[in-house]
This record gives sequence, C-alpha cells and structure tokens, in this order.
Amino acid sequence: MQELLEQYIKSLAITHSGSKNTSESYYRDISGFVNFLEEKNIHSYEDVTKDDLYEYIGIYRSKKISNATYSRFLSALRSFYRYLNTNCGITNNPVSSIRGAKVKRELPDILSFDDVERLLDVFDLDSSTELRDRTIIETIYACGLRLSEVTSLNLDDIDLRNMTLRVIGKGSKMRIIPFYPRLKELIIRYLNEYRIQFDGDALFVSLRGTRISNRAIEKMLDKKSVEAGIKINVHPHILRHSFASHLLDNGADLRTVQELLGHENLSTTQTYTHLTLDRLKKTVNKAHPHSK
Repeated sequence: MQELLEQYIKSLAITHSGSKNTSESYYRDISGFVNFLEEKNIHSYEDVTKDDLYEYIGIYRSKKISNATYSRFLSALRSFYRYLNTNCGITNNPVSSIRGAKVKRELPDILSFDDVERLLDVFDLDSSTELRDRTIIETIYACGLRLSEVTSLNLDDIDLRNMTLRVIGKGSKMRIIPFYPRLKELIIRYLNEYRIQFDGDALFVSLRGTRISNRAIEKMLDKKSVEAGIKINVHPHILRHSFASHLLDNGADLRTVQELLGHENLSTTQTYTHLTLDRLKKTVNKAHPHSK
C-alpha cells in the first residue's frame, strides 16, 4: 500500500498543477490513513469500506482540526483514489460519496498602496545588498509573484527591452508578465552594481553567489516591514495579494488579473473582488452621513 502511495506522489510532480507543498501535505494526509488501515490489518485499497473511512474520519476530526484541513484531507484522498482507479486496477472508491465540511473563505491581508511605498522607501539603495533586496521585493509586488517564482527566476527570464518577465508557475506553466519602467531601472542598477560580480544563471543571488533562498527573503521582508512601521505580519504572499487588489481597485478586469497571477480557476481570483468590495463597504459606512 505504501508503494502505491509513493507512486502516486511521484506522479503528482509530473502531472499535477499543485506545488511541492501540496504534494508534501497530500503525502502526510494519506500516510496517516494508510497507517490506520495497516493497523486494522487491511492490506489492499480494494478492501477499504466506507465504514473504515468513517472510523478514521472520526479519529481524525477528534484532533480538533479545522474544516479547511479536513477538506484538504478528503481532497487528497479523492485524488489518490482516482489515481488508483485509473492506473492501478482498483475498482473500489469509498471516498466518492463522502462530503466535505463547508469552509469559510478568509479574505487575504493586503497592504495599502501607501504601506507598499513606505516599505520600499526603507531600503538604502547606496548599499548593494539592500539594492538587491529592494529589487526582489519590488519584483514580487510589480509582477504579483509567488515566493517560489521569484527565487526561481533566471537572468534570461527578463526582457528589459520589452519590460516583460517570463515566469514558470505551478504545474510548470509559463506566463509572461509586463512590468513598469521604475522596476526596469531598478533591475538594471541591481545587475550592474551587485549581480555582475557572480557567475551562474540565477537572477537573485546570495552574498556567496548562490541562488537566494525563500527563507532569506522571508527574514529580510519581516525585518524591513518592522523598520517601515507596518503593523501587520508582512510575508511575501501579502505583496502578491496587494498586487491583485491594487490592480482591481484601479480598474483592471478580473480575467486579466487571473492571467497575470497564473490562477487556473477564476473563482480563486474573485477572492480579491470580495476584498475590494469589503473595503468599499467599510469606507461608505465610515464616511457616508446617513450611515451614522
């Protein structure tokens, strides 16, 4: 049973649009269920019944997990059984009629435009290291990148003449993102004053010339957001959220934002529409004389 699970996880890396984190969390979720089955002396996925699944769900939910975590577990198990049914000759599917819990979609945190400007202004561009860091942060915000996307960028992904960035996102899907002249000027400075001293393909590199890590960017952004006096916990994905929200606030259409973010489903992008509407409601309730 464990061998089939390993095969499934390997197949995700090839065929699934999810990230490495998705594969790892699916593996953890399904492994717990497999261990439970083996403890019950069930050694074939063909022999698993709905009662077995319900028993495990009862144990799983007794740990006071969130609805979102429970729904992820069911999603992982459904995907796994589809794989077994399609590729491994398994005809049984005990999870097919199990319904997940309703998950309340939380609106993401964003920075105001003034917050973004305040954050960018704390970097000392006379320091080559801070020039690099400012270029990283502005690239994330200017192009709405995931953290893994910005650390994966190579030198040949940037077209300075046309001011576009080639990004390889989830599922190895490529998208082309335009950027504004201010970022172009910043990138040129970074290339000439910092990046020029190192070999290799990576666009953003550490002081040792190796590709910069996700953790290094997270730590740097956390430190700089405190310097900027921003009260909320600022992580790189907040800049991606802010990119989307600011575009919609200024008249961009939803389909364009979907394409720029690399979202497979429009419903994911629509979260930012709800965020914009929520902010408008708060403004009206605060400012309109009849709301008092």
